[in-house]
Amino acid sequence: MSKEAMYDIIRSPLITEKMTILSERSQYGFRVSLGATKPEIAAAVEGLFNVKVLAVNTILQKGKTKRFRGRPGVRSDIKKAIVTLAPGQMIDFTTGL
Repeated sequence: MSKEAMYDIIRSPLITEKMTILSERSQYGFRVSLGATKPEIAAAVEGLFNVKVLAVNTILQKGKTKRFRGRPGVRSDIKKAIVTLAPGQMIDFTTGL
């Protein structure tokens, strides 16, 4: 898989309070493309961060219906992935790729 394809699959890391707590258990969150599968996500994380992925859990968050200037609109759907790494491995988001 090429680097461009990996960057298309992995959109951005999820840096929240819950994800920080999960990182202590070697679990990291990413925002991924809607069409990405679990094996593709695992291959992309392994290729970009040079780590061993044990499991991938995905969450499809449907877009909310919100009002903007009195007119209804819909936010975009978001797919998240929680990646579990092998024991002893970690990802440092503070350094660049």
